[in-house]
Amino acid sequence: MKKTGCQHEPGKLYQLIAAVIVNVISLSSGIALGWASPVLPQLQSPETPIGSAPMSTEHISWLNGVLPLGALTILPFCSTLTERFGRKLAILLGAIPAIICWLLKACATSYIYLLLARYAAGMSMAMLMLMVPLYIAEISADSIRGQLGCILVFAVKIGIVIGYSLGAALSYQLFAICGLMVPIVFIGMFVFMPETPTYLVRKGLIDRATRSLMWLRNNDTSTVERELLHLQALVKECPSSKKSVGFRDLFRDRGTTRGFIISLGLLCGQQTCGIFVVSQYAAYILQQAESSLKPNTAAIIIGIGQIVGSCLSTMTMERAGRRSLIFISCAGMATCYCTISGFLFFKEYDFSVSSFGWIPVVALSCWAILYCVGMSPAPLVVASEVFSPDISSFANSVSMVFMWICGFLIMKYFPIMKELVGLHVCFILLASFCMATFAFTYFLIPETKGRNIESIIDELNDCSRGSKQNGRHEAAEMITIDKKITV
Repeated sequence: MKKTGCQHEPGKLYQLIAAVIVNVISLSSGIALGWASPVLPQLQSPETPIGSAPMSTEHISWLNGVLPLGALTILPFCSTLTERFGRKLAILLGAIPAIICWLLKACATSYIYLLLARYAAGMSMAMLMLMVPLYIAEISADSIRGQLGCILVFAVKIGIVIGYSLGAALSYQLFAICGLMVPIVFIGMFVFMPETPTYLVRKGLIDRATRSLMWLRNNDTSTVERELLHLQALVKECPSSKKSVGFRDLFRDRGTTRGFIISLGLLCGQQTCGIFVVSQYAAYILQQAESSLKPNTAAIIIGIGQIVGSCLSTMTMERAGRRSLIFISCAGMATCYCTISGFLFFKEYDFSVSSFGWIPVVALSCWAILYCVGMSPAPLVVASEVFSPDISSFANSVSMVFMWICGFLIMKYFPIMKELVGLHVCFILLASFCMATFAFTYFLIPETKGRNIESIIDELNDCSRGSKQNGRHEAAEMITIDKKITV
């Protein structure tokens, strides 16, 4: 039994409420990311708020590099947590490292406190980047799944700007206290949200699944009954729905293998496009470019650009489609990187660029918008759409291990590469990574907008009709047939 087309989908307001509340913790992750840009320069100054001496470049590089190490520590256990305790409780557990992070920062008296705090922040981010998209994908109607999935990125970007702003306006201690309030508020709100019906049906908890669907579908009995039957049929079709999954299951059929390649490529591409470099080194990059703006002010402007891009992605994800947004994002980011590289090249060779100090600010602001339009939300959305529910959390947790490895390598060794080959060459390398992701998307990724997950998996499994064009025709035919049935 397959759920096709754009059927009557009540309860979208309740799904939006649940998606907004679950992403309050994403806001906390954004603030933790934004913390670094204004605070790290303070830690390297003679008036450092922690310890008695300024921190070295090696200390700062580890404060950045330990973030993905924290993620890599917890990711192998995330799939087990989501399957054993459920999506909701696993997300609540993900808020605990966030609280620990801010407590350590508030109480910090030495470098080791900050190192542990950043490690805890990485653990929290990894858990939430895996679990929040999964939760949203399992509670959302097909027609708004992409839009609700974009809220995560929107919340993170707002959090980054808040972090930039708080770091520039408040003392170190007060900043940490404000950051601590966000995950606490999140726990108080999210505890009242429902578990996903998909997880409850897979565990045989039909009564709880019915109550969850009734809330999420605004008590529309006919819709709840139809979706409940559909979920029960889907569980019977899944080969691993009632047993634990492992690495062998990633290659159990063509569709799952292709989905894993897509998830792996997009999530690693998201990191190699340079998001952590720009987020953590925004103030430094603009300082080196001799921008006419103060570094923290320019970083806030760039952060606002990310919010604008996140708004655009939320509005266009279900209209333009995932592939189109990735194309625009990758090509645009590569152009921005080349522009910055050219500016820095002329500066490196003593050309007069003082009257063009606005170029890096404009280029990085455009980069922020373009990144958030496509490469920020689309990989997470697509990765949650290309697997059947029984293996989704495990497959994405494996993909995210590789994603965080990429993030660690870039964050840890970007300063070293900068010293070896120059900042302008580093940006050319980032531009080449963007174009590699462009090519990967063009050749391997189908369009998934407006389609139910079963039809996407069928396309990935179908050897003779695996092309992207056929997938789009099938989706169009399903919608047409469903409209006729409705009439």
